[in-house]
Amino acid sequence: MSKDIDTHNSASYQGAEPIHSRSYALNSENENKQNKISCSGCSHEHNHSGALDVKELAPIIFSTVLLVLGLILEHTVWGASFPSYVYPIFYILAYIPVAFPVLREAVEAVIHEKDFFNEFSLMGIATIGALSLGEYPEAVAVMLLYSIGELFQSMAVGKATKNIESLLDVRVEEARRITPTGIDIIPSEEVKIGDRIQLRVGDKLPVDGVLFSDKASFNTVALTGESVPQTKRRGEPVLAGMINLDGVIEIESSKVYKDSALSKILEMVQEATERKAKTELLMRKFARWYTPAVFWLAVVLAFLPALLVSDYVFTEWLYRALVFLVISCPCALVISIPLGYFGGIGAASRKGILFKGANYLDQMSHVNTVVVDKTGTMTEGVFEVQEVFAEGDRQSFLDITSAVESFSSHPIAQAILAYHNANQAIIDRIENIEEVAGHGVKCELDGDILLVGNYKLLDKFGVSYDSKVKEIVGTTILVSKGNQYLGAIHIADKIKEDAEEAVLSLHQSGVKNIIMLSGDNPAITQEVGDKIGIDKAIGGLLPQEKVAYVEDLKKNPKNVICFVGDGINDAPSLALSDIGIAMGAMGADAAIEVADVVIQTDQPSKISKAIKIAKATRKIVFQNIALAFSIKLFVLLLGALGIATMWEAVIADVGVTILAVLNAVRILYKKDF
Repeated sequence: MSKDIDTHNSASYQGAEPIHSRSYALNSENENKQNKISCSGCSHEHNHSGALDVKELAPIIFSTVLLVLGLILEHTVWGASFPSYVYPIFYILAYIPVAFPVLREAVEAVIHEKDFFNEFSLMGIATIGALSLGEYPEAVAVMLLYSIGELFQSMAVGKATKNIESLLDVRVEEARRITPTGIDIIPSEEVKIGDRIQLRVGDKLPVDGVLFSDKASFNTVALTGESVPQTKRRGEPVLAGMINLDGVIEIESSKVYKDSALSKILEMVQEATERKAKTELLMRKFARWYTPAVFWLAVVLAFLPALLVSDYVFTEWLYRALVFLVISCPCALVISIPLGYFGGIGAASRKGILFKGANYLDQMSHVNTVVVDKTGTMTEGVFEVQEVFAEGDRQSFLDITSAVESFSSHPIAQAILAYHNANQAIIDRIENIEEVAGHGVKCELDGDILLVGNYKLLDKFGVSYDSKVKEIVGTTILVSKGNQYLGAIHIADKIKEDAEEAVLSLHQSGVKNIIMLSGDNPAITQEVGDKIGIDKAIGGLLPQEKVAYVEDLKKNPKNVICFVGDGINDAPSLALSDIGIAMGAMGADAAIEVADVVIQTDQPSKISKAIKIAKATRKIVFQNIALAFSIKLFVLLLGALGIATMWEAVIADVGVTILAVLNAVRILYKKDF
């Protein structure tokens, strides 16, 4: 009989949980897209590199110089020697460079989108009206300060964009493919499955694969947000974007470039900026009726007083209406709100948390119930020897047990072999290996019957043993030789280092209920739950029973449920919950695909970080809404009463926009997540 067999099945040992298949196949091709911010239905694009653009800065400098010269000519003794028609020329020349882009956008919106009521048309009407009334400095100042505000906005968007791009700018254009004749440098897109890739120190891996060299250390900060290097051994999976920290190593590719983990991550971040939060969508709808409303209110403000005021002067009330138009521009709202969510997505990405959309970021802030899977989520999903109970010589007991387990590829056997190396001399003496279904292994060693399995195996062959082993929670391996009990080994899934911290921080984040659902033995599930402080732990559940439990929780409208899992069997629950979070480093494809959030580090403590970032983002968004509305309404009232001039209108509009934008990007600098 061949010795090279799998001597275990999923039911061979008490408490053993089926092992999930966890591959990280991310299968969408990334395209490098430009990020855009649209305002009031009109898209206007800027340089979003985060640095000052000469093309944007030059008109501002030019207009500022001409505006100052015009003011000197109009209001100083030196300018009195010039004819009165000279200084308006300086104002007109100052107006054109900063006003032209705005007027062009207004015309294009009317022609192409049939949208007359937008911020550009409001600015154009207001400033052209001011010029017609001889209020030249005010007209130039409106457009000049608006351009400065747009420049600040562009820099802020650029900062938010760079925070994401710096995290994800790990694409590798070329790969060093090993061939029989040497090294071929080829585009990463041409790497095929099975190709051997060479990495030098500092090189980034272009595709997913497995380590072909014996051992290597990798920097994974771009994928996980963690700076601690990861050590990989021969045959272990490695992901695109990892940076080689050791000497020259070799990788065997397991996926093509477009299916790599990195490509999917890039796509998820880019698509996230396109999925709008409810607040953002609401403000866009608000802007669609708000803009025409304030336009007609301005018309009423200009002409209605003619019927009500005895000393009505058209130019005075027209000026008030123009001031009203400048103040009412909704730019601060429609720019800063999406920018706030964009910043939140960027801040989360730096922590290794990928939100697939601003809508999920918004929903995450309301979560009050968290349901977690056990294996692979709160535990490592890797069996480890916890205790050894040897009746006689410990070394001899481990030598015999590990020798038998060397014939198996089962995770439990691998855990024993990782704990104690098999003795080749004993392996050579083992004969007649036989698997006893659901119980363990029977074989012969030096003519004696050797039993390695659960307590049912020893009961079956009438071997007496210490009955206390039945009380051990977890998987217990018993061993006997020649009807003599030799001892037992307790094996259990290792709890993740930050699992207890994760539960504590979730409670501190305002989560009321934390529930753990598992297909594992109920006693094991309860023990793990007790160790890490879970409110309620339920084991022995099939996937459909997990779904039924989540459905019961959803019957209470007060529950906003976040489900966290990593296996294929978690996919239905992830899809059903209000927010689904997948553990991304080792999670199954199906789980990652249906999840709304992916945690790249597999750390459960990142769940509370995601909630904190979501709440901070929402807080900033509502701060901007309150700031914009309160200041604008106050100055609108002053403008209608004739107290506020065009200068105050500019400050109300552009100043609020700048403050809102700066507040929105503040989340990128927060450290307390």
